This record gives sequence, structure tokens and C-alpha cells, in this order.
Amino acid sequence: MVFSFRPSRSGRLACFAVLLLGSAPSAGAQTDARWLSERMAEWYETASRRAPGQWGIAVGDPTGKILWSVNPTYPLVPASTVKLFTTGFARSVLGGTARRATRVVGSGELDLDRGEWIGSWALELNGDPSLERAQGSGPMLYDLALQLASGGIRKLSGPLQVQSADGPANAVYPAAWSDRHRGRLFAPPVGPLTVHENIVWLTIRPGTKVGHRARLVETAPSGITSLVTVSAKTRSGRRSHLRLSKRSDGGWVVSGTIGVRAAPRRLTAVASNPKVVLNAVWGSALARAGIIWNRAPQKQALAESAPQILAEVASPPLDSLASEINRRSLNLGAELLLQWAGGRSGASQRLTDHVHQVIGSTDGVYLADGSGLSYDDRVMPAAFISYLAKFPGTAAGHNFPQLLPANGTGTLRRLNTGFPAEGVVRAKTGTLSQVSTVVGYLGLPEGTLLVSLMYNGPRPWSARQEQWKLFRELGANGVVIPADSVVVPPVQLGGDEGTS
Repeated sequence: MVFSFRPSRSGRLACFAVLLLGSAPSAGAQTDARWLSERMAEWYETASRRAPGQWGIAVGDPTGKILWSVNPTYPLVPASTVKLFTTGFARSVLGGTARRATRVVGSGELDLDRGEWIGSWALELNGDPSLERAQGSGPMLYDLALQLASGGIRKLSGPLQVQSADGPANAVYPAAWSDRHRGRLFAPPVGPLTVHENIVWLTIRPGTKVGHRARLVETAPSGITSLVTVSAKTRSGRRSHLRLSKRSDGGWVVSGTIGVRAAPRRLTAVASNPKVVLNAVWGSALARAGIIWNRAPQKQALAESAPQILAEVASPPLDSLASEINRRSLNLGAELLLQWAGGRSGASQRLTDHVHQVIGSTDGVYLADGSGLSYDDRVMPAAFISYLAKFPGTAAGHNFPQLLPANGTGTLRRLNTGFPAEGVVRAKTGTLSQVSTVVGYLGLPEGTLLVSLMYNGPRPWSARQEQWKLFRELGANGVVIPADSVVVPPVQLGGDEGTS
């Protein structure tokens, strides 16, 4: 995008015109430029005092030219702003319309008289982060079961077999993540075997009387009631103290107490054994579709035939997945995007290579994962500015800013005030125990600023408040960042629609 400046009523914005156009400044414009430098210095002085630590800051124009900076070439831990790179990488390899498939595959034939599938069958899971997503906003295993039923299948035999198109159908805790995060909701096991983001929700209500057992009234994903044992009792009053612990078979036990007048309580847990959850959800889906599932091993000889797809569902398009992953800062989703685009071995190096290629430099970027949860990731602020400037101009960069959360939404929900409208800011945040980063686009009447604010230190909460203050001040008279704000080459890599 090219800045086209008009005379501005705001002296504060005039300084950007001088800097971005690179024209010979007048005496008045020099004063405005000095104001910008003084204002940023004043902001940084306050921010660094309230949040002492290592700061890295870069503010640039749409070409990537740095307008103001502090330590722009010092690599820092970026946290979840890495997802910005992962989004661009996945788009470059797969295209924004690509979809992830989940299938039932089989080798055999259908006994039309009995409605029984004679032969082998398996679920093929490929790491769709939207499979069995909460509130039914993604494809469901029930959809697969309905397709089987509509094809005449009324009976399946044999234990559940799970496969993936590109290797073992598993889910593991990433080696690049710190052990301190293991078991946390934001760090579930990652892999093709993903159901409901590999977490579970349980809703508990009190019994009808004091002393009665509490009631399990809802689960997500649905169909896992058999995996939950409720031993919690109902007590008087409103107070509750519920605990969720693991069963030896991969299920859960709800213990403790819940007040007879208490509101429903939601408990959440990581599915450390996703196959157990998959087995339960699939069994429930088949039953709802009217299909009998005999889980005992088949005794008859398997029919010999080529494998075929018996049922198939697909994820939303990649762009839709990426938008939600960025809006919610979903670590599992980012890692699945990285595996989808880069494979299950060496993907983080391919991601790093992608960033190097886009920014035209091998300096200041090292990525160990696709989500930013790894403390080994390092990115310098200037590299973010270069990527924000250059990637939208690539074949896969069409409308790239629109894939990042807008102010007032998702992880930018705290920026719901101080701006003329939603969409003045499109940015990604990053937060770890000693990390606070915000990287993205800020729309102004004269054009779009690129902003990279990185902090590593003991006061990330204070740093975030200062980062928000700067965005609010610079964006007080901002404009919504438009779609198609960058001219895109006519050929888009990986743009064919399909599933994989």
C-alpha cells in the first residue's frame, strides 16, 4: 500500500507524513517529527520504568522502513506472536481455501441384506483443529455416522482402528514446550488424533436434595458420559468445592461438594489419552445414527478389496481456521497448522526458512515451534516489521492483516475502547510468564503503521498495559484497516480448493 497524505488537522499525524514520504521537511514538519521522537521517548521512559526488563520496539511504515525503535535487532522471546508467521507459512504452502479431511475408510463390502460392513474399517484423523469443536461450529463424528447410515450401513464390527494420512494417528506433548505447561488447558497433546481440541468440559449441577449425588448434565464433546464418574455430594447453601481427577482408564472422577442452591459448575481437563475420548464419542455418534457397533474382533475372514472412503467431512477453509486460531491464540491449532504445512518432522525449521525467505535475511529469527509456547523461540522486532511489510505483497499474502484479531475481539478484547471503530488495529499478542508482545497493523488516515512491541522481563502485565496505552494514543484518530490493502500478484500459490 502507498501512503497518500493529505494536510492533517492533527500535528501528531503530520510527523508520520514526513517520515513515510521521505520528503525534505519544512521547519514546521521538523517540529512535528521532533514531537514524535519526544513522544515515543516519553512513552518508553514511562513503560520501561513501570515494566523494567528487556524491551525491543520497532514502528515502521508499510515498506518496512523503521520510523522509531529501541533495540530493533535484539532477538527476544516472542511468545504467541509466532502464530503470525505460522499463518503466513501455512497459507503459502496450502492456500487459504485448503481444508483438512476426516474420513471413515474401509476395505471390504456391504452386505445389503443385513446392512453390515464385511471387512476392515478405520477412522482417518488428520489433525483438524475444528473436529468436534465446542458449540458445534466444526465437523462432527455424528456427520460421518449419518453418512454411513445413508449409505446403508447399519452394523459395524471390530475394535476402533485409527489412522492418519501422513503417519501414526497419535497426539503427543511437543518436545519444544516446557514441562511446566504439561496438563494445562492451553497445552494439550498435539497430533492427528485431535477431538474437541483434546480437552473436555463437564457441567455439574447439584442434586435435588442435600446429601444427594451431584448430577452430570452436559459434556463436551458429547458422548463421553461413560468416561465420567460423579462421586460429589450436594451440601447446603451455595458454596461448592469440586475436584476433577483422572481415572486409570483415561476417564475422570468428579469429587467434592456442590451447594444445593449453587449455579451449575463447569470443570475442564486435558484429554491426556485422546483415543479414549474418540472411542466414546464415536460410539455415541454411531448409536445416534442407528448403527450397531460390535467392538469385538471380527471372526470372519476379511474381504480383499482396495481401500475406499465410506464417509468424509472437512474442516472450514484454512483462512477461517487461522482467523480463529489467532483470535483465541489457540496453541494446539497453530501446531496443527504447522504440521499440516510443514510435515511432522522438521516443520519448525521450514517455518524459520519461510520467514527468512520473506524478510530477505537469516538474522534474528529462530523458531522451535509454531505456537510460540516454546521459550526457545527468538525473533527481533525488526524482523516482525519486515514480515508485516513484505508478506502481504507475496502471492499468498492477500488480505493477510484480516487474519489477525481486530481491536475489541479475542486477545485484543481489552482494546475495546479508545478507537473510532473495530478494525483500526489488527494484531497478535504474545504472553508467557515473563513475556508480553504485541505485533501488527495500526490503521491511520494517512495509511497503516506496522508496530512491534516486545518485552521480556518480570512484569509482563505492566508491560501489556503500557503497550495498550501506546496503541490507544496512536490509534485515537485511526481508521479501519481495509481489505485488499495491498496489491497482490495474480497467481496465488496453493489456492486450489480441496481437502488433505
